[in-house]
Amino acid sequence: MDVILLERIESLGQMGEVVKVKPGFARNYLLPKRKALRATKENLSVFEKRRSQLEADNLKRREEAEKVAAKLNGLKISIVRQAAEMGALYGSVTLRDIADEITAAGFTVQKSQVMLGQPIKATGVHEVRISLHPEVKVTVTVTVARSTEEADAQQVASEETPAAEAPAAG
Repeated sequence: MDVILLERIESLGQMGEVVKVKPGFARNYLLPKRKALRATKENLSVFEKRRSQLEADNLKRREEAEKVAAKLNGLKISIVRQAAEMGALYGSVTLRDIADEITAAGFTVQKSQVMLGQPIKATGVHEVRISLHPEVKVTVTVTVARSTEEADAQQVASEETPAAEAPAAG
């Protein structure tokens, strides 16, 4: 199915592009969330008439996201969970947990904005991307530990270890 993108979508393309997607993706995600229109002659003409307004709205949202990103970038949050001695969590840290902690730190973030490939299942320091806008992404450091004291110690240790020598988290 061909659709016209109404905003930039990372894995598909830029605003205004006509792209081919699977019908289910268009029907269940792009069209209901108003991120795309079906690529028909009528919709193409409607899009061209609205293009300048859509671009202006997108620019305004991006500028707001960049202001928030300047404050949010480099934020460090700690999440305390029960874990085994080897560091394996009893459960996991999910998108909602991270979004709730960032919100508690004073920023409004939805769980859909947290970009986490898979849930965190081990203690340690993890880098998590937050998508504030399709064109604005920031990195937040999430420390998962068994206690607040352990989380503080892990954060101090990660700051002292240069990035090139840090063990891969995951």
